[in-house]
Amino acid sequence: MVILVLNCGSSSAKYQVYDWEAKDILAVGNVEKVTLKGSFISHKAKGKEEYVVEHDCPDHTEAVNLIIKLLTDKEHGVITDMGIIKAVGHRVVHGGDKFIKSVIVDDNVMKTLDEVKDLGPLHNPANIMGIQAAKKVLPNVPHCAIMDTAWHQTMPPESYLYAVPYDWYEKYSVRRYGFHGTSFLYTAKRAAVLLGKDPYKTNLIICHLGNGASVNAVKDGCSFDTSMGMTPLEGLIMGTRSGDADPALPFYVMRKAGLSAAEMESALNKKSGLLGITGQYVDRRDIQKATLAGDARAKLAQDMEAQRVKKYIGAYQATLGRVDALVFTAGVGEFAFFIRKKILEGLEGIGIVYDPKKNDLACTRNTETLISKPESKIPVYIIPTDEELVMTEDAYALMAGTYDVHTKFTYSFQSKDYVNKGRAEGLKEELKKKPDLQSVIAVPK
Repeated sequence: MVILVLNCGSSSAKYQVYDWEAKDILAVGNVEKVTLKGSFISHKAKGKEEYVVEHDCPDHTEAVNLIIKLLTDKEHGVITDMGIIKAVGHRVVHGGDKFIKSVIVDDNVMKTLDEVKDLGPLHNPANIMGIQAAKKVLPNVPHCAIMDTAWHQTMPPESYLYAVPYDWYEKYSVRRYGFHGTSFLYTAKRAAVLLGKDPYKTNLIICHLGNGASVNAVKDGCSFDTSMGMTPLEGLIMGTRSGDADPALPFYVMRKAGLSAAEMESALNKKSGLLGITGQYVDRRDIQKATLAGDARAKLAQDMEAQRVKKYIGAYQATLGRVDALVFTAGVGEFAFFIRKKILEGLEGIGIVYDPKKNDLACTRNTETLISKPESKIPVYIIPTDEELVMTEDAYALMAGTYDVHTKFTYSFQSKDYVNKGRAEGLKEELKKKPDLQSVIAVPK
């Protein structure tokens, strides 16, 4: 039995193929530049070299067709026929307040997703197109929608409401929704395992740091507050998004520069953040290289990014009262040791004491690591996220009729004995090159 998961963006279609019986990843890949010229697919099957081929994909249906064709290819494929695929999981960024858990897609679900698509104008249309395309190619298997926003539906009103006219909430669904929910679910459950605690007696601050970034306050195993808001624009400074800013700022600049509402929305989402400060860089590696070369604006961007994260860590510690662990995850959180350093420096006053040497070592996706000193009141973990596994398990359970909201459902990775086979194999090879990495591997208590 094979589960396919799809994450369709406006011009991309990422995928993973998972063998349920073997509990192993068969293939991963991405179709890039969908709807654009020069589209191509990058496909990596287990035990094989990455395969890249150019292929014109004018729409998402063609992209999904290309994925299916490659999965069953005699040379590069991993399955013999499409009958082996028993379910498809789809990432949906914004489910509004209509979904508290993953669901099997039917006409009513599609209608609801269409109704809330204006809440996620940069992501939801592509997510919907991906579902429609996959249903055309694979019409006889259940398609499951896994919502980024579902995890945050446990937030109380004091966390999710804005201090604006209350009828905006009633009429237009204006409220905080939060995102990166699948990542937060995975890392929250894994943190509880590492701490040896009941997940529903565990308080955490989780920093999901990537091109998009957010912080989540987890209280008693459930989302209590989060930095992203009604859209993914609010909160941290991101690759191209401004994050928190004075609400009057857009109106001032629109008047001064003569910008339209659409132009301002584009500027805040696509031309701000680290790109806006540096004038040219989005990738943190490029910013670090420029910083070391003496670029003052690159250094400023790093300092601003770290300062914003620090503010949220402090705020969420006050919100939670007791914090059992601080967690870093996602691409930047897992690998950008120089960003973590700037964030963690000076937090001794709130009980967080990190080890600089351990921080420098802990740059891997193959294992969970612990980078705090023994005297730190709050341990600091780096937990590589696995959103695809959450999507896979949700899709399988929905198909099998065993799924429920996360407080009533147990994932495989909540076991102390859980092993990700692919990452375990990768760790063996990595330790041959970096034996000191062994010293920071986190072991469940």
